[in-house]
Amino acid sequence: MTDAAFPITSHNPADPSDVLLQIPAPGASGAADAVGRARAAQPDWLLGGAAARSAALGAVAAAIDAAAAELTALAVREVGKPLAEARAEVARTAAIWRYYAQAPYEPVGAVHETAAGPGLLLTRRRPHGVAALITPWNFPFAIPSWKAAPALAAGNAVVLKPAPEATACAQRLAEIVQQALPDEVFTLLPGGATEGQALVSTADAVSFTGSTAVGRDVARAATERGVPVQAEMGGLNAAIVLPDADIERAAAHLAAAIAGYAGQKCTATSRVIAVGAALAPLREALAAALRAVPVGDPADAATVSGPLISEAARDQVGDARRGLSPVVGGTVPDGPGWYAAPTLVEKVPPGHRLLREEVFGPLAVLLPADDLAHAVHLTNSVPYGLVTSVHTADLDATLCGLDRLDTGMIRINAPSTGVDFHLPFGGTKASSHGPREQGRAALEFYTSTRTYTLSPSKAT
Repeated sequence: MTDAAFPITSHNPADPSDVLLQIPAPGASGAADAVGRARAAQPDWLLGGAAARSAALGAVAAAIDAAAAELTALAVREVGKPLAEARAEVARTAAIWRYYAQAPYEPVGAVHETAAGPGLLLTRRRPHGVAALITPWNFPFAIPSWKAAPALAAGNAVVLKPAPEATACAQRLAEIVQQALPDEVFTLLPGGATEGQALVSTADAVSFTGSTAVGRDVARAATERGVPVQAEMGGLNAAIVLPDADIERAAAHLAAAIAGYAGQKCTATSRVIAVGAALAPLREALAAALRAVPVGDPADAATVSGPLISEAARDQVGDARRGLSPVVGGTVPDGPGWYAAPTLVEKVPPGHRLLREEVFGPLAVLLPADDLAHAVHLTNSVPYGLVTSVHTADLDATLCGLDRLDTGMIRINAPSTGVDFHLPFGGTKASSHGPREQGRAALEFYTSTRTYTLSPSKAT
């Protein structure tokens, strides 16, 4: 059988001959059917009450913990996630479900006095109905979970359409979730663009994570229908290193953020901005740190940078660095996997694609800046604004510069990568559209506020 015979095909990126699954796509009619079944199941899920929803989400967390070794191995095999990162993602996934298991007990509104006369004014948040979740392959358990758990906690039904490259992970996650929930409350919809477009055209709320181009189409289609939509898209993230920073520590953080999981994170560092005298020592320290990054089999516990998700992704990294001056760019393992060496380039001409476009790989640009103001200007000069890391010992400089950074998240003396799931996640400009994800912000997105006026039935 060929991939063409089965539109949904998942390969092991460390060994492309290892095919995890090949299945037919359900098509647009399959998406419409999934939404219809979810919509029929949603009212009973909501009316079952807070205790039932809390218990179900808690059961999912416990089941993920129990299956941690299996899920870890599946993420390593299907999406090439290094073993240590895969373990951490599975642990975080369980923690996400456990966190939102308490959400059904949280207040959903407020009571207000009327402006004049007897009565009460109430606000109450209610679920939208069916939440469509369109998710990427790079965090195959965590991203579907940080979308699904708050949607379900608030009383919505969910239809999940994962990226084709992570279909096996999504299938296993769906099995775990469905065992804890009533029938049709959580539905898996495998597929590609056809299924995704059909889902956006029928669901009651849409949450998307993926490329900027697709995210804009999703946001436009949902907005035209008048349904709530959030889209988390690309990043071209900068790390600013000031001369007073601990250069060795900063270099270690940057190497992890550039090369960890082969740079396949929307929060990865793509631009390193060295301020003034920091340039020379940082250049040397970061080159050494990147040379030391273990590249290889993601199943090896020592590996930090595994394969790219596809041959096309690997080739894109090579095309992006072609003709540039490398500070460092090592060798890759022999063998069949789609690997790229962690690479730092410099002397990049203005307007180069690396200064305008996200390249999802272990590749970053080293840029000099005269001072903090210049560094902030360089950071803000790209179409994206997801996260910036700032490395300095000067709190005053940090406080003065932070509010001028046009990014949704700012991390001080830490890698640009890393997510705190109990806080809002999102960016500015082309990185995000709509309300924030995660934390209490997610519960607000998956519900709408209704205002009730309660007046006495008889004059008093």
